[in-house]
Parts: sequence; C-alpha cells; structure tokens
Amino acid sequence: MASITNFVVKSPSSLSTHHSNLIPLHPRSSLSLPFLTPHASPPVALRTPYYTRFITRATTAPGAKKLQSDERVQKVHSIEEFDQALRSAKNRLVVVEFASRDSDESSKIYPFMAELSRSCGDVDFLLVMSDESEKTRELCRREKVEKVPHFSFYKSMEKIHEEEGIGPDRLMGDVLYYGDSHSQVVQLHSREDVEKLIEEHKEDHKLIVLDVGLKNCGPCVKVYPTVLRLSRQMPDTVVFARINGDENDSCMRFLRDMDVVEVPTFLFIRDGKINGRYVGSGKGELVGEILRYQGVRVT
Repeated sequence: MASITNFVVKSPSSLSTHHSNLIPLHPRSSLSLPFLTPHASPPVALRTPYYTRFITRATTAPGAKKLQSDERVQKVHSIEEFDQALRSAKNRLVVVEFASRDSDESSKIYPFMAELSRSCGDVDFLLVMSDESEKTRELCRREKVEKVPHFSFYKSMEKIHEEEGIGPDRLMGDVLYYGDSHSQVVQLHSREDVEKLIEEHKEDHKLIVLDVGLKNCGPCVKVYPTVLRLSRQMPDTVVFARINGDENDSCMRFLRDMDVVEVPTFLFIRDGKINGRYVGSGKGELVGEILRYQGVRVT
C-alpha cells in the first residue's frame, strides 16, 4: 500500500529506485537522487547504427522471443524526432525505452516491449539508444535519464510516469494501467463522474467496485490487471470503475471526503451507498471481498 502524502508531494522522478543491474550513462557516482544534470560524453563514430546492433543482440538474449519484421517500435534519434512522436500521439499513451548497446538488461527487456507494441495498437512505443550519438545523449539529458534501461510514459506531451530496471510483468502492468482506455473499467476523472455513475446504477442494483489510486503507485499498477480480468468476467453483475486522486483537485477532494488515506483502496457501492472498502493489492483478498459484497459466502 502507499500513503497518499508520499505520492502527492513527490515528483515522478523521485519515486525511482536504484537497481544494481542498471547501467549509468555517465561515469560519475553520487549519493543523491539518480536524476542529476549529467556530464556530456564525447560522441563516438560507428559504422553500424547502435539500434541495429542492439536489436540483433536483443533477439539472441536468453529467453527472448524472436522479433517479427513488423514490430511497431519507432527508433528515435534526436530531440526533434522525439517531440514530433509525442505530438503525433496526441492523447495516446507513449512508452519510451531509453537503452544502451552495452546494457544486458536493455537487450533482455526490449523483445517484450516489441511484443507489447504488436498487441497494444492504441499505445505508441519508442526506443532511444542513449549511446548512439550526441543528439541522443542530449535527449537523455533533457529527459533527466542517467541509467538504463529506463522507461518513461507520456500522454499529451506530458511525462506521467517513469521506471528503472523493471521486468516484463511490471512493464506490461504499467502499459495496462496508464494506457487503458477501451476496457470495461469505467475511467472517472472527477467527483461529478463518480456521482453520475452511482446514480446510473441505483435502479439496476449492480455492485460498483471503485478502484481508488494514484498515478505513481506501484501497488495500484500491480493489482490493476486483476481488476481488468474481473471486469470481463462479471459484466452482468458488477461495474468496475477507476479514479486517480492526483489527476486533479476534484479527484483529490473526493479521496479526502471518502477518508482514503492509503492506496489502492476499493470502495464497494450499491444503491447509492458505500457498503464497505478493501485497502490493499492482494488479488485473492480483492476477489473475496467482491464475492462477499455480492452475497456469495466465502469460506
């Protein structure tokens, strides 16, 4: 679980953790936060583009799936190309991997990102090779990336989340959490949206399971695939919805009014009344609570 205060006062970059398998982009050490203004490294001339060699290496990494020729990951080589890709995406989620040819972890995670790019058609995926040229190093400096592999998530030209050293499961969870827009989970963006949803289901007596979280909340991301699966399995009896408290002031006021102090918190609402709540990210516990409020006896 995560404290509301912890996530409200910290910027996304301060939420990152150090991992021993991360490759620093600059040879200096520091005891402070990892995102400090880096020193520029001299450009290196190569005959073969870094990203070509990196992709070849990625396909031969242990456990890596063979990449198909139609993979949708766009290679970016400069700030201008990067900004244009973000503009073209508009309000779609953009997932960016900042990688390096010398990073084994970058090579291992890339095939999974390429696989996601083929299954998530409404999400754009970019690859930036940090050591390709001075232009890509300049881009990394601007985006405050000092270690790879590093994943940043953007919507409407704004960085909404970033992670370092994550594995395939966490990457998939992040894409689902930040890119979900077409599932049966109702996306709520204000207190008024919540009140409208509750009013709509007063007559059909459906149970509303409201997932209350924050944008940069690891446990919220972890449990969200379970919420998605349950929404597909119980469409006739349960309405699943989600609201992020740090999206705007209206959402945060709703969290305070509902006495939500830790996330994720699941509110169980029926006939316009909050019947109970579950605080945590345990999959089994969440399923058990939903069944209990559905009137199913859980032993």
